[in-house]
Amino acid sequence: MLIAAPKVRMPAPASVERAALELSRRLGESKVMAEGDGRAAYGADESEVEAHTPDIVVFASRASDVATTLAVAAECDVPVTPRAGGSSRVGGAVPVAGGIVLATHGMNAIKEIDPVDLVAVVEPGVMTAALHAAAEAEGLFYPPDPNSLKWCMLGGNVAANAGGPRAFKYGVTREYVLGVEACLMGGHVHRPGRRTIKGVAGYDVTALLVGSEGTLGVFSELTLRLRRAPEAVVTAMALYADVHAAAAAVNRVLASGAVPRCMELMDSRTLGAVRAQKVAVDVRANAMLLVELDGDAASVERELEKVGGLLSEGPAALDVLVAQDEAQRDRLWEARRMLSPATKKLARHKLSEDVVVPRSQIGALLRATDAIGERHRVMHLTYGHAGDGNLHVNFLWNDDEERVRVDGALLDLMTEVVRLRGTISGEHGIGVTKLDYLPLEQTPALIDLQREIKRVFDPKGLLNPGKIFAPSGHGSC
Repeated sequence: MLIAAPKVRMPAPASVERAALELSRRLGESKVMAEGDGRAAYGADESEVEAHTPDIVVFASRASDVATTLAVAAECDVPVTPRAGGSSRVGGAVPVAGGIVLATHGMNAIKEIDPVDLVAVVEPGVMTAALHAAAEAEGLFYPPDPNSLKWCMLGGNVAANAGGPRAFKYGVTREYVLGVEACLMGGHVHRPGRRTIKGVAGYDVTALLVGSEGTLGVFSELTLRLRRAPEAVVTAMALYADVHAAAAAVNRVLASGAVPRCMELMDSRTLGAVRAQKVAVDVRANAMLLVELDGDAASVERELEKVGGLLSEGPAALDVLVAQDEAQRDRLWEARRMLSPATKKLARHKLSEDVVVPRSQIGALLRATDAIGERHRVMHLTYGHAGDGNLHVNFLWNDDEERVRVDGALLDLMTEVVRLRGTISGEHGIGVTKLDYLPLEQTPALIDLQREIKRVFDPKGLLNPGKIFAPSGHGSC
């Protein structure tokens, strides 16, 4: 455990007992776990936030289970933490207030894929990779591709407004959510949104729910936009003597008007982790770019020639290699997608921050990160989505006494990102881990406005308490 959970109001034992009895009566005992060690598996996620075993776990298999759980929770005054795949990097699925974990991984049906309207209708427990495969089987394409796609689920993707390498060209999850079925505290079910590309009837409640991190409602169904699959995809690997040369190459490519679907940057320590995964990388290289292009075959060929030339400019450019087949592409991307667990092996502890700066400021962020690491004497590495300025800055350490220096480095990083007109989170969300940094980016008045919105949806502050906003007063809303 690296990050303590916030102090929030815990439910009364009598309220929990009443909720457990009522949930078992309404849902059936097979869907409710209110005792035993099995509950501990639902007390943590992929973040470094301290685990907290919930009092009750509900296994939802249909929308009515979600609504019933939220109705009982409101009646009994017991908090609820929604959970899909549990892949949150910021503690979004950690039940810091105890109470009920509402697990939706059993709601995993792909209800519809419409190749005419280019729409998919899915339940929240569908794995992201499963939707990719189902769409591709129809010659279609679902662009959002978080690196955890093999184990994360669409409900969590929508709750966190997940991104991924292809966001530069295609955008983040929000651009692909047409409508949702959402259950609110008290069991009220709403279906904001639409099935069409256009639609401006009333407030855009769907967009508000996307990225709300499970604090406003719980998804029971998602209507997602699809695209036609590109005819051709090409992946190139460019190697550089230093990371600043790689950042300069990113700027050259973007200034040329080229629009790769991915531009992934890795610095020298990150390449060390890649090599440790048995991926052969030239030992002279201290930085790498993975660049992927897609479109019709003729245009991809032309763009590859143009981009390849831009990547090769300058004395620090060592080599540009193009994957010759699907197997080579898959090996390159598998190494990239496993970077987070691979870099964990470099030290006992690691904290990763998904900060974003304007693309023109990538070089400035890299220089600032080096300076911060040196000033606080903290080992660090950086990789991420250079095409949209979303870099994952990782601080690593071994001894507990170094933690104070790491905290100082994190604060300096967040302060510098905001100074560069960036944002403290590009795709992970705020959750628990970034509660203290939100005021660096947003004014007290704006934060208060969001708290008021939260109160409209969840008057008692029972839904995913302790997330996004630092607890104040009674509960976390």
